Amino acid sequence: MTELTLPIIGYMRSPYKEKFGIPRQPNLVQVESFIEMIAPYNELSAFEGIEAFSHLWLLWQFHDNKNQQDKAKFRPQVRPPRLGGNQKIGVFATRSMYRPASIGLSVVQLKNVKKVGQSVRVYVTGSDLLDGTPIVDIKPYIQYSDSVIDAQSGYAQCEPERKKIIWTESAEFVKNQFLKMQKMNAQFINELEQVLSLDPRPAYQHDDERIYGLSFGEFNIKFTCNEDSVFIQMIE
Repeated sequence: MTELTLPIIGYMRSPYKEKFGIPRQPNLVQVESFIEMIAPYNELSAFEGIEAFSHLWLLWQFHDNKNQQDKAKFRPQVRPPRLGGNQKIGVFATRSMYRPASIGLSVVQLKNVKKVGQSVRVYVTGSDLLDGTPIVDIKPYIQYSDSVIDAQSGYAQCEPERKKIIWTESAEFVKNQFLKMQKMNAQFINELEQVLSLDPRPAYQHDDERIYGLSFGEFNIKFTCNEDSVFIQMIE
């Protein structure tokens, strides 16, 4: 046997509508999202006892990769963004999405599990998953065995530095209008600022004048960056 077939048990519903802007690791941004379970896995009894755990492991599929099923496209080396996008290292020394098995692994914080209509939803924070990501398994995080305090993490030993968020006058005006109309709330603003503070631009791009667009939730955000700050130019 050279291949495995895994069931899809649910789909992630998150504000990340495109790959651009998704944090490169889980728990860097405390965005709330939920897994919508599908039959026959949408049974509350399957989650009995899960409330005793604060965090979960999610196993999921990189479903939006081009040529992910083409074995001829196997890349033994990739360019991690953390190394500037220029230095190549072995794919198994990275968490690159372009790997032999398109399976991701993320730790998230469990908020609650509840039934909404006919749907069973698992609410979490800290996910780094694209909206619509297939979930193949959920497992409890075990603190005494899963946490290794003195572990060495190579080129990613420390959390990435964050940039200051600055709203331009025009963006601030639009934001306040949306808040008044209740089209967004303080939680959304906080989550958006967390995402942008990580500077979502590709590691090899350093054009301070270029205006980037980011889809987050139901909004499109225009922004620019320099070495220290992210400037939100418009939100629509």
